[in-house]
Amino acid sequence: MNSASRYPKPRPLSSKIAIFALIGTGFALIFIPLSAQAAVVSNIKVVGIERVGAEAVTDNITISPGKSFSEGDIEQSIKQLYATGYFSDVHISVKGQSLVVSVQENNLLNAVVFNGNRQIKTDKLEQMVGSHAAQPYSEAQAQADVNTIKDAYVAIGRNDVQVTTKVFNIAKNRVNLAFVINEGKRTTIDKIGFSGNAAFSSSRLSAVISTKKSDFLSFLTRKDIYSREKQTADEDALRKFYYNHGYVDFRVISADATLDTESNAYNVQFSLDEGQKYKYGDISINSSVDGIKADDLKSLIITRKGDTYNAQDIQKSIDAISKRVEEAGYPFAHVTPRGNRNPTDRTVSVEYLVDQGERAYVERIEIRGNTRTRDYVIRREFDINEGDAFNELMITRAKHRLDALGYFTSVDIKTAPGSAPDRVVIVVNVEDQPTGSFGIGGGYAVGVNGGPLVEASVEEKNFLGRGQYIKIAAGASTSGSQTYNLSFTEPYFLGERLAAGFDLFKSTTTSSDYYDYGEEGFSLRVTAPITENFATTLRYNYKVITYTGENDWQDNLSAPYQNLINNGPWTQSTVSQTFTYNTLDDQNLPREGFIAKLTQEFAGLGGDSNFYKISGKARYYQTLSDSKDIIGSVTVGAGDVVSTDGKDLNIFDQFMIGGSEIRGFEDAGIGPRTSDGDALGGTKYFTASAEASMPTPGMPQDIGLRSSVFVDSGTLYGNQADLYGDILKDSSALRASAGVGLTWSSPFGVINLSYAVPFLKQDYDKVENFRFGFGNQF
Repeated sequence: MNSASRYPKPRPLSSKIAIFALIGTGFALIFIPLSAQAAVVSNIKVVGIERVGAEAVTDNITISPGKSFSEGDIEQSIKQLYATGYFSDVHISVKGQSLVVSVQENNLLNAVVFNGNRQIKTDKLEQMVGSHAAQPYSEAQAQADVNTIKDAYVAIGRNDVQVTTKVFNIAKNRVNLAFVINEGKRTTIDKIGFSGNAAFSSSRLSAVISTKKSDFLSFLTRKDIYSREKQTADEDALRKFYYNHGYVDFRVISADATLDTESNAYNVQFSLDEGQKYKYGDISINSSVDGIKADDLKSLIITRKGDTYNAQDIQKSIDAISKRVEEAGYPFAHVTPRGNRNPTDRTVSVEYLVDQGERAYVERIEIRGNTRTRDYVIRREFDINEGDAFNELMITRAKHRLDALGYFTSVDIKTAPGSAPDRVVIVVNVEDQPTGSFGIGGGYAVGVNGGPLVEASVEEKNFLGRGQYIKIAAGASTSGSQTYNLSFTEPYFLGERLAAGFDLFKSTTTSSDYYDYGEEGFSLRVTAPITENFATTLRYNYKVITYTGENDWQDNLSAPYQNLINNGPWTQSTVSQTFTYNTLDDQNLPREGFIAKLTQEFAGLGGDSNFYKISGKARYYQTLSDSKDIIGSVTVGAGDVVSTDGKDLNIFDQFMIGGSEIRGFEDAGIGPRTSDGDALGGTKYFTASAEASMPTPGMPQDIGLRSSVFVDSGTLYGNQADLYGDILKDSSALRASAGVGLTWSSPFGVINLSYAVPFLKQDYDKVENFRFGFGNQF
């Protein structure tokens, strides 16, 4: 046993081989990295290049002659060479003192074409993809381009689009790349549903969100295109709506969109928790800023105890307080509302806290997401620049302005830390939307010789991404009336917030059986803001007016109109100024707010007219029922004109009113007239109107069809035109009418229909019960 212990048994041969193998492996693990780390080459040889130069290889590797390199350097060099897009295959090896780089070049793209695209133009697709002619063909880039094209079609409502690629060899190392697109059918929205809503109907909430159910006009409006971004914006719109109507506990529990692949249609469902409706409790203000007294700011608060809670009114109060504090010399002051909710009596007490805030400066403003609108168009809506004191009020104002432009589907402004604790980066994220439109509309021209009319127009609100507005329109009616208009506006003239532009116009109207009325000319205008809601517009207007009589006009026209025909054409050269005050919550369908315009006009800069004219109109909107979406409005207007040279006024210098102001009458249907019934116009007028509108029963609310009831009244009197011996019919008696109407916010514009019956009128007034026209009236 002892001898056996002192002399161990010989190991099997296989064990010896295993030991040597293990030792060899150890040496390999030790020496391979060491040799790689210590490797040095004296030159670099490039093999396989044909079109690109050797520099395209040597400049994109991390290895240099005479310097040691590692295995990691080789791997990094291979990655960088692939990243250039020039090569389809790369190998790097060491042979003696040389580093050998073997490459196989990618084929060169001779042309990139798109087949099957109709909804997105080729030039747009060319801007989206990364594959371009005269560049190396990369299969990875082509696949990335396929995904980019698909995303573009999804954004316009084509979820089932199919995109494939075909590569055609046309010569040695040259290929054509074709993207074959099957656009498929439009992806629609079959249903939009709400659950958990009791205070407001689903129809009412459908009008709040921007996503709409597909209908027969969706191919024009494009409001039925689903996107996750739009859904998020809709959730925010619902929160804002409920917060502005007292529901401070409102939540969107879920918002789901399910795509039915068979019908290629979405089903969008919002699950809501409305909570309880709250009113304001105690309202107070507290200032910790030296020199700013809380009592001096109380008058700026528009929230009142007992009123329904409204987040928008809180924001307006914050804006007003912030502005006053800033004007007092405290740019860093901060206004914060602190709410104390009392579920027992359903009230929210609000305390406005004014403190000094942290000193911070704007380091830079970053614009992201704009693919069409130019950066400077967005930057100019900010009242602050790099280096200015950071002010939240100015950020809020800028967001309101950007939203109001109508250039973007969404605007999101956030702040990020800058390079120092007192530096702030403002990040503006926007998403462009189409701003151009082409419209063909029809209507009915009112008047004695009225008849069907058609108008075609091309409009662009963001011309070439510069924020400029341009519109070209032309129209004609079966009665012979024709209109032509061209308008252009530069919203930031000379780099200032001045909207300057011009209007060119020409029209011919058949006013009666015996004469035609025509006018052509131009206007030059500039609008300057005074405050956020108050602006003034200066205009120069030049107009040539013609009256053309038929063969038998001598026997049928009154003497004043015979004079207009015999002594025309007439010219009118005027300057005017308009003050506009606008607090409407929505310019298309106002539910709250006030809009007023006051215009004064002076004629006498040459031409045939010499007068001073002043006119004004104001309209107030108020929601009468939130749940039923009933909107009430009251409108008043007045005007006066006087001669400035002591002579008679021309007929066309005076006011003419009728069906546009008092429905139920013809245009120029009330006011002074000759014994033959020809309208002469008047020097003074007053109008008033009350109206209530609501969604049309039985129709989906998001279609935009609203019904209304109204009462209109007014008068026009005081003719100062030369009658040439004719007999004047003139009375300042009140005219009034009542009626019903329909308003449709169609893709072609706002269409108005009304039926009114006058219940106060003069025997010589011209009645017209039915009216049909286009455009908003104010």
